[in-house]
Amino acid sequence: MRGSRAAATSLLAFIGVAMPCERAWAQIDLSGEWAVRLHEDQLHRNDALPGGLAIGDYTGLPINDAARRKADTWDASILSARERQTIPGPSVYGRAGSVRISKIVDDDTQQVVAFRIYRSPGNNGTFRMIWMDGRPHPPEYAAHTWQGFSTGTWQGNMLTVETTHVKMGFIQRNGVPSSDHAALVEHFIRHGDVLTIVSVVSDPVYLEEPLMRTSNYVLDLGQQLEPIHGEIVDEIAGRPESYVPHHLPGANPQLREFGLRLGLPFEATRGGRDSTYPEYQLKLQKMLAK
Repeated sequence: MRGSRAAATSLLAFIGVAMPCERAWAQIDLSGEWAVRLHEDQLHRNDALPGGLAIGDYTGLPINDAARRKADTWDASILSARERQTIPGPSVYGRAGSVRISKIVDDDTQQVVAFRIYRSPGNNGTFRMIWMDGRPHPPEYAAHTWQGFSTGTWQGNMLTVETTHVKMGFIQRNGVPSSDHAALVEHFIRHGDVLTIVSVVSDPVYLEEPLMRTSNYVLDLGQQLEPIHGEIVDEIAGRPESYVPHHLPGANPQLREFGLRLGLPFEATRGGRDSTYPEYQLKLQKMLAK
């Protein structure tokens, strides 16, 4: 009897110690082939749709004057410059391509060390590492990369990822910029075969307040992502080697086309914090009534 009681006590003590550790390990599995579903911002994210993302369309973006001025000078042909042809979209860019999420597991402890995310096509076949082993972010002076440095922590069954050290790039593919001070917070939420990623971009240089976006994916067991083989070529013949495609301030003839096509006042296409809230509809009605 005494021996059985002692054994039971030892077993309960073991369970009491083991349960917290098991809870830390037994998070939801995010690995798999995830096919994107373009349920949000279709014109911005889907090149196959007529119209697509227009030059000068800054609607829904809490950008400041600095971002607006830089975007106004953007010329799409800059992507044909030899030094820019293989540049991927940075992690803060609101892209929406299908992904493969793989988990890297320590053989001895069976703990997830990292998640590896591969995205293709449309992002030049790049991948991101999300470190789950508690390592700190690098110091501010460390080198920046296109995908930045990402660490993840679990909040229940939601994975929260913080990304810093991202190179200067863009948040939208019509010239709206992001600085090398931008930071990204993402929340990965899985419900069965559906994965939702909520991203929040903060940028003290170009944004008046954080920009929030969502993307949805469905598990696709038959998905096979394409490899991307980048090749640098001269896409436009006769261009001077030192030429940088651009528009001088106030000289971009395409900026007003988006508003004219949809019957919107030019001011309503310029973005900004106030334009992202429902109350802006009242201001828009007054502008249309003039």
